[in-house]
Amino acid sequence: MTDAERLEDLRRLFLEAPETGATRLLAVVGALVLAGGILWLVRRRTLREEYTPIWLAVAAGVLLLGLDRSLLYGLTRALGAWSPSSTVFFLGLVFLVAICLNYAVRLSVLTLETKNLAQEVALLRDALECRVARDAVPAADPEPR
Repeated sequence: MTDAERLEDLRRLFLEAPETGATRLLAVVGALVLAGGILWLVRRRTLREEYTPIWLAVAAGVLLLGLDRSLLYGLTRALGAWSPSSTVFFLGLVFLVAICLNYAVRLSVLTLETKNLAQEVALLRDALECRVARDAVPAADPEPR
């Protein structure tokens, strides 16, 4: 048996390993807890509504993969990964990178807005100080006494 055949057998073993009921139950319960937590955070206004669809989609994806493991195995084969857990970790990594990129863009926009607002406040403060100084100087008497 060649090395390539042994590797293919090992990969097939990973992909065809029997699943435990505990794994499926953990995925389903985890997805439901995640969805419930998201809705609770939105209700308390801790999580903004604009992020709710993203997180609910993640919970739905975890629930879907937990209920139908054949989707996870098909995705694993399509990605060329060795095991379903590798696929889950890869998808999690992609999601985290996307979230980080989203926050980096938002942070850049907010930094620019903060700089512009600070400059505007400085200009307004200078204009106010000039006006106060001008109003505080007594007017010169036009006629000598």
